[in-house]
Amino acid sequence: MAQAFPTDDPFLCGYYAPLHAESDAPNLPITGEMPPGLRGTLYRNGPNPQFAPRGRYHWFSGDGMLHAFHIDNGRVAYRNRWVRTPKWSMENEHGEGMTGSLGSRHLSDPRILELNSTVANTNIVWHGDRLLALEEVHAPFEVDPVSLEPRGYHDFAGKLSGPMTAHPKMDPVTGEMVFFGYAARGPFTPDLMLHVVDRAGKLQSSMHIVAPFPSMVHDFVVTRTHVLFPIFPLTGSMERVQSGRPGYAWEPDKGTHIGIVPRNGTAADVRWFTGDPSYVFHPMNGFDTEDGKIVCDMMKYEVAPLFPLPDGRPSSERPPTARLVRWTFDLAGASRTYREQPLDDLPGEFPRLDERFAMRPYRHGYYCASAVTEAIKGHHSRGGLAHIDLSSGGIVRWQPPEGDHCGEPIFVPRHADAEEGDGWLLSVIWRGADNRSDLAVFNATDLAAGPVALAHLSHRVPAGFHGNWRSEA
Repeated sequence: MAQAFPTDDPFLCGYYAPLHAESDAPNLPITGEMPPGLRGTLYRNGPNPQFAPRGRYHWFSGDGMLHAFHIDNGRVAYRNRWVRTPKWSMENEHGEGMTGSLGSRHLSDPRILELNSTVANTNIVWHGDRLLALEEVHAPFEVDPVSLEPRGYHDFAGKLSGPMTAHPKMDPVTGEMVFFGYAARGPFTPDLMLHVVDRAGKLQSSMHIVAPFPSMVHDFVVTRTHVLFPIFPLTGSMERVQSGRPGYAWEPDKGTHIGIVPRNGTAADVRWFTGDPSYVFHPMNGFDTEDGKIVCDMMKYEVAPLFPLPDGRPSSERPPTARLVRWTFDLAGASRTYREQPLDDLPGEFPRLDERFAMRPYRHGYYCASAVTEAIKGHHSRGGLAHIDLSSGGIVRWQPPEGDHCGEPIFVPRHADAEEGDGWLLSVIWRGADNRSDLAVFNATDLAAGPVALAHLSHRVPAGFHGNWRSEA
């Protein structure tokens, strides 16, 4: 019998509470006017546990649920489905949770452990005519782009044997997808595998790199010429797991290590740069400069959030928050450190850009202008959006009414040849007072004016992670 969800866990309440239903809504009510040139589908992914877990819940462990907003001719159709992974299917068949959350694997049913199943809850990307639901410790899980029904694991014709990051990088020039997997040769190993998939979806090359120590490597940076692997002191340890301590824990004494390798190089070409302890879940972008430097804009935490010290104690007195900074690496110089420049002092997360300018110099960036890793969202809090002009340093913000919170902003160009930043910004907004959500469409060049259109759902889209736009224009 399915157990009730805990009521004392902030990541299972309010904005974060699981949605227990799947639905189809072919014609959402709309306020304002959907731009007629906006034609395609916004896919959004996030954790949505089907059943209460065994033991304490961790936000990263919930079953993936996809939310698809299809926009065409000014109309919006909505569909949501759980990603029917092997784990989801087994628990659905048994009618109860069989899994210990992250850090509580010892509570999982042995049958679940034998599955070694993805939860596919972090991102959703379109590449090589496939829609792939991703997390970071398993292969991608393919779903149908219209029905969202499962098609199963995708291993690139048997060439991928390890995990795939939830944050692959799409090269807007070559059409390649560049991705990596950490702990690539077993749990808590320091091994990284770098892979390149061509425009058609065929895996072309792989490279094995050994990091200075096992670490949770959530994301990475790719420029036109280089790949950067950030190894932060959020360390992994099988010894800790076997002794009942946290598998991933904050060890700031180990510092930060950034490995840089040419895209056309080999593992022998990796150069390591070092810096103060920090953690980054998400970079905004990275690019090469004409004078031999690499610039990376990162949403940086001073202390890794959501994870404890090795002995299980909290890593900080208050939940850490991230701020946007710029790191500069001088490849031609003798120093193996990097320079940091603050770009904004506002807490933020989920940075995005006009993806046509990924991997090269760019001007416009967008992000959630609030702390997204802190679960307490009271009626007197709110989370808006920000647009930063990196050429001038100017920042424009939009805040919803109190109690409302915006999800990750996703940029859609007005048309294929539009100037950088000329287009629309899409975000799913939780309306706290009504406990439901809207899809909001902003003019990206005038964020402060607020949404030009809202598509209204009658239910809540739980706090989630990432999404992407698939154009049909």
